[in-house]
Amino acid sequence: TTIPTIELSGKIAQLYHDKDARVFFVSGGSEAVETAVKMAKKYQMLTGKPRAYKVISRRGSYHGATAMAVSLGRAAAADPAGPEMVGAVHVANYSFYRPPFDGRTPEEVALKCANDFETAIVHQGPETVAAMIAEPVSQMAGIHVPPPVYWQRLREIADRYNVVLIADEVITGFGRLGEWFGMMAFGVEPDISAVAKALTSGYAPLAAAIATKRIADAFIGGEEQTFRHIITFGGLPGSTAAALANLAIYEREDLVGNAKRMGEYLAGRLQELYEHPIVGDVRGLGLLQVVELVADRETKERFPAEAGLAKRVPALLAERGLHSFRAGDLISFCPPLCITKDEVDFMASGVDAAIGTIERELGVR
Repeated sequence: TTIPTIELSGKIAQLYHDKDARVFFVSGGSEAVETAVKMAKKYQMLTGKPRAYKVISRRGSYHGATAMAVSLGRAAAADPAGPEMVGAVHVANYSFYRPPFDGRTPEEVALKCANDFETAIVHQGPETVAAMIAEPVSQMAGIHVPPPVYWQRLREIADRYNVVLIADEVITGFGRLGEWFGMMAFGVEPDISAVAKALTSGYAPLAAAIATKRIADAFIGGEEQTFRHIITFGGLPGSTAAALANLAIYEREDLVGNAKRMGEYLAGRLQELYEHPIVGDVRGLGLLQVVELVADRETKERFPAEAGLAKRVPALLAERGLHSFRAGDLISFCPPLCITKDEVDFMASGVDAAIGTIERELGVR
């Protein structure tokens, strides 16, 4: 190993909920998820569940582009290539706007969604389930923010059935939700976290699987306990040095705190968009938010493909100097953590104008 890699491991552990955590460096987010899942399976093999190989994930989530990772979630953006990974089990994702289960409150729906994990575990056989994986907030599934009780219940289920709880923080890690790790916003501690993107802010390829001491200690001992796993360019000193410099900037400029403050301000500005009749829902947390456009606010009817929003909305935003990763009936917001109040105003005003143009073209107003 190298000095930057050792120092970065210590820095990540310092920021993580478990200060004795161990960090396994890889090159990208998909590899981080693959590593986390493999680590969970090996942990179960070493600690009394040798038949545990199944991984439960949520429909609509996205956990990566590699053959195993793409089997988790069944996101619309995923590109399947043949049969899924053996042992991939899918359950309901959380949404209160379009709930998969009946419920009068977000908490009631959240508990039913969380309990879907337990139903799957019991049905599959607890002795065969190695891990559960989910994002704190799923961008690909529509940026639906669950109430804390959702994650609290998942933690309870994982503990009850001795299942490893994996948090996919490839998008939410390092400030996106206004916390160093997205799970901190919900007050729940996962067993393993997968991180990537904001670890270096894209300046160099680097990702990691972070394991709590309880998980990592299972791999200490004889040769049979060794976690045999290596990624060719995982933890290169150039990348870990870039990550150290990146995190130093985060701290010096209080970018995580800024994400929280600007996220709250952005949420307030986006609430103003309800003045538009085609705005059905505004939701999000920190600097990960979304505006959902609907043909009918009362019924939540979606716009048909013939309405052309998939092409028209991005074009209108581009005319106003804005680019949205997902722009159509869902306009997502994922700005830099260093964004200023004036830039939030610019962004919100541009979206406001674009939506107004869409309404006029559709004859809504």
